[in-house]
Amino acid sequence: MKATLAHLPRETRDTLFLLAVIAWVMLPQVAHLPAWASALAAGVLLWRGWLAVGGRPLPGRWVLVALLAVALAATWATHRTLLGRDAGVTLVVMLLALKTLELRARRDALVVFFLGFFALLTNFFHSQSLATAAAMLVALLGLLTALVNAHRPVGQPSLRESAWTATRMALAGAPVMLALFVFFPRFAPLWGIPSDAMLGRSGLSSTMEVGAVAELALDDGIAMRVRFDGAPPPQSQLYFRGPVLTRFDGRRWTAAGGGDGFDATLAPGPGDLQVRGAPVRYQVTLEPSQRPWLLALDAAPRPLDLPAGLRARMTADLQWLAYRPLTDLLRYQAESYPDFRYGLAGWDGKPRRDMDAFLRLPAGFNPRTLALAGELRRQHPEGDAPALVRAALERLRTGGYGYTLEPGVVGQHTADEFWFDTKAGFCEHIASAFVVLMRAAGVPARIVTGFQGGELNGVDGYWTVRNADAHAWAEVWHADRGWVRVDPTGAVSPGRVGQLQRLRLPDGALAGAVGRWSPTLLAQLRATWEAVNNGWNQWVLNYTQSRQFDMLKSLGFESPSWQDLGKVLAGLLTVAALGGAAWARWERSQHDPWLRLLARARRRLGQAGVSAPPQAPPRELLGRVQASSLPPELRRQLADWLLALERLRYAPAGQPRTLAKLHREFRQFSWQKYETPP
Repeated sequence: MKATLAHLPRETRDTLFLLAVIAWVMLPQVAHLPAWASALAAGVLLWRGWLAVGGRPLPGRWVLVALLAVALAATWATHRTLLGRDAGVTLVVMLLALKTLELRARRDALVVFFLGFFALLTNFFHSQSLATAAAMLVALLGLLTALVNAHRPVGQPSLRESAWTATRMALAGAPVMLALFVFFPRFAPLWGIPSDAMLGRSGLSSTMEVGAVAELALDDGIAMRVRFDGAPPPQSQLYFRGPVLTRFDGRRWTAAGGGDGFDATLAPGPGDLQVRGAPVRYQVTLEPSQRPWLLALDAAPRPLDLPAGLRARMTADLQWLAYRPLTDLLRYQAESYPDFRYGLAGWDGKPRRDMDAFLRLPAGFNPRTLALAGELRRQHPEGDAPALVRAALERLRTGGYGYTLEPGVVGQHTADEFWFDTKAGFCEHIASAFVVLMRAAGVPARIVTGFQGGELNGVDGYWTVRNADAHAWAEVWHADRGWVRVDPTGAVSPGRVGQLQRLRLPDGALAGAVGRWSPTLLAQLRATWEAVNNGWNQWVLNYTQSRQFDMLKSLGFESPSWQDLGKVLAGLLTVAALGGAAWARWERSQHDPWLRLLARARRRLGQAGVSAPPQAPPRELLGRVQASSLPPELRRQLADWLLALERLRYAPAGQPRTLAKLHREFRQFSWQKYETPP
């Protein structure tokens, strides 16, 4: 492959390299682009490569106009707009691909380069992970290599030399990039990347329909990471609270507001919330969910320590909500009290007058469950809520009920089918059937969704909570205790609540082979990768305003401000500019490595007693070497080397000796005994 590229004309070689880099830039977008856009872009790039290899003429202007019209029409048909993130990215990819079909002059190449840099940035609209950053770093070096190559019109410089020059340029600019990253002010919420779609990724919702969470159990993606300041609570007590579902229409549970969380009750947190004991302090790194939910352990009465610019409130059911959807990685501090009590007073501070909202059931649904509730009430005529809860949990433990990820199709009477027919289900089936039974028995009850459990990453000390840990449990109301958590899934499958049985996606072929070869190696590799990715999240993606000010404090600023950030940044940029100017002045006359090697040869020849004028080309030096008194073997070697140096500059086609090889040969010459002392 290397030899084939070396024998291609330079224009063909450079074009194929640029097309390969463009394809690499576009590759991560395939998962987000419409299928027609990916197919059209791939077809255009392959067509352009075929034209380059065969030396065929490029298509005419009307062909390009027709393809552009097709791309615009298809974009409009797919997105119903030409604006916005998704439509804009589609158009950028199409324009980049089509521009390669009129790649005739250097000006066209520069346009392709700039479109390529812009398309590279659009990959971060969908993912800011470490893997995406690494892939785009490769793309950046590729584009810089092509840009450097375009600015070397003489001869046929190798791609390796251009890549090395591009790498040095990137390394030279790295300090400036680092200074901008550390000290450039973050203006929340403008620092984040917006999103068009309000589609949650965490799996939680203000509605729960039987079967929806079962699909989430197969998603092994990370929902959040948690780091406790001290000893964490037992794993079976890690309940991260999300939406609380109250209304039931026979199949679907919805939150009090019935919407996506923004229209949930605006009532403040319960005024009768009482906490006891020592709090649990921890830090949460929450993945983007496009929802306003801030997950915390029960109960977190104090305001969460959020980044500047983000406000939140606690609702009457202990859920924390932000005032805008969470579109970026978010880190916050929280303080929770596992021992708490609330719900004994109304929202206005008076004794509760109405619990109908938590007893209401739709008419015409689950008749057998209603009959079962009547039987339980006859067995416990005092109507004591704790006794009814214990009776229901005992039925779950001893009645042959099971836990499954494939509960099957659920009909109209969802609770009846669980209690009497299938006797199996996922956590949402169990919680829904339990709450329906409690309400039918006269016990106020509701469903709480969120995450339960997690696993400790031994590499970085963070608890990893995955989408597979999504869970649904119940809360029942006791007259003397208020709202009390009850997890009926623990009665059916104790291993689901805690550390014994975690839901996991089946391993692929490679992961399965590694796991069979070494059962612990796969887990160690996974933990290490997640720890590295978490470090990227903590130190790069989650570098916030508060951390900027903490950095300034460590530099000696007592009360950091935006003006201090500006002063430090201006000072660093000034130093960098002066250093760059000094380097440019030094390099101005020595920017060409071929000229530097020729000048080095002149100096060594002069030291050996051979007259070498400052402007003498290789051919003139060859004549002076042949007329000198140097040994015949050295004269022969120098003659061959000078001719190779000349051919490399003026006739590089087929030249097997590169500049690096000529450097090595020059160093191997024996000069010491011919050099005259200064």
